[in-house]
Amino acid sequence: MVLSPTRTPSVRRTPARRLADRRLFLAEMLRTFRTTGAVTPSGRHLADALAAPLAQRTGRPRTVLEVGAGTGAVSRVLADLLGPEDTLDLVEANPRFTRLLAADLRDDPRLAAHGDRISLIAGPVEQLDPQARYDVIVSGLPFANFRPDEVSELLARYLAALRPGGHLTYFGYRATARLRALLGTSRSLARHGGVTHVLDTFQQTHGAECRTVWGNVPPARVWHVRAPGVTPRQLSRETARTG
Repeated sequence: MVLSPTRTPSVRRTPARRLADRRLFLAEMLRTFRTTGAVTPSGRHLADALAAPLAQRTGRPRTVLEVGAGTGAVSRVLADLLGPEDTLDLVEANPRFTRLLAADLRDDPRLAAHGDRISLIAGPVEQLDPQARYDVIVSGLPFANFRPDEVSELLARYLAALRPGGHLTYFGYRATARLRALLGTSRSLARHGGVTHVLDTFQQTHGAECRTVWGNVPPARVWHVRAPGVTPRQLSRETARTG
């Protein structure tokens, strides 16, 4: 069952700031479509669906990773759901977005309230510490714009970074295949078909759950993958090793 996050009181952003974020997103989409992949920041309904695993409290500190934080639309929802000892790492490679996020970590009440428990990694996800492990990973990267081998490597990286029983969420816009069929070249269609095959295989292999967020513009599918939990044998080995 896909969880639904509980809403927490938050300071609303001004209409002028939301409009500025949309303009920046549109400008970056036109400038770097391959890595931005969207014309507007994620809406609240999509952000809620992506952040849903954080609604389930575990009773222990959790580490959270968001890859492709953009202008922080999902980041702020994740921040609202952080427990008092949870940490959040934001990864963003676009320098214009990282400058905006760095300022928001100081000035936005929803982010600044958590102090140094929210960190910004200004660079691609490949620069992430390979030893870092997370309980929740949220990916905002536009898989449909990448090569199949890149998507496969990203998914493998996410799984390797998840703790046992951890959650991965990511999304894709609906109806993109139909649009690409109308506007795409044969080469781009072949690449997109390869990406679809990689994602389908991954979702079937790992028992991914899917829900459609119709309230987003455009509507999006959100996928949720759960990493295998710790088996009693693994727990016994770990206890013996640390004991």
